[in-house]
Amino acid sequence: MTIAETREKCKDLAARIPRDVLLIIILVLASVLSFGLGYLAGLDASEQQPVPISISQPPFAATSTMEGKVVASKNGTKYYSSWCAGADRIAQANKVWFDSAAQARAAGYVPAAHCD
Repeated sequence: MTIAETREKCKDLAARIPRDVLLIIILVLASVLSFGLGYLAGLDASEQQPVPISISQPPFAATSTMEGKVVASKNGTKYYSSWCAGADRIAQANKVWFDSAAQARAAGYVPAAHCD
């Protein structure tokens, strides 16, 4: 049997089945298939064990020596927490360390907007 013959047989079969019945059969099969796939996905998800996550202290950059809790640049006007990304952009020679944000404010520095 060739592809052309198979195509003709399918056309003959489709011509004998009313379009409404064919449409209903397709909808029912698609619904059953999607329900079955969703059910199988749910079974797979229920068998997975939760992964425990431990929360530790935020990682500190190797360049910050943690001499204090707050750092500023001697050429700038803003101070940063030692773990803030802005603190890493300050050259090591320009870093001024403070033990608290209050000390940095007393020295004339203001907090950086993006660093809490």
